[in-house]
Amino acid sequence: MNKFKMDPYSSDTPASYPTKEMKELFYAILSLQDEEETANFFRDLCTMAELKEFANRWQIVLMLYERKPYTDIAKSLNVSTTTVARVSQWLHEGSGGYQSVADRIVLTKRAKKQEYTVKKALEQTATGILKLRK
Repeated sequence: MNKFKMDPYSSDTPASYPTKEMKELFYAILSLQDEEETANFFRDLCTMAELKEFANRWQIVLMLYERKPYTDIAKSLNVSTTTVARVSQWLHEGSGGYQSVADRIVLTKRAKKQEYTVKKALEQTATGILKLRK
């Protein structure tokens, strides 16, 4: 059974996906130790144009998560609304890669923000109590 969802552009994905060579690349990426090593690896692997394209696609995903309108995303990133729609289609109907990573990152950011807000509120409450006791 294929563990991948039906992709929106099935003619782009061969039945053999992922190939042995692709799996080796994925394994290499999983072995990266830190942000600097990752940046260096991708700089050696990709052209600057490819890196910019990947970065733009990821920004589109994050902006879609913020529920920004397609036109705002397109204008902000200097891409077409067709590009935004394509990324959105992969986000919602693709193999789940965008979804799982975005969920992890966005939920972590939200949790940290909420934790910070709660911590600040507790600190303010404690300060207020101490002032009342004086």
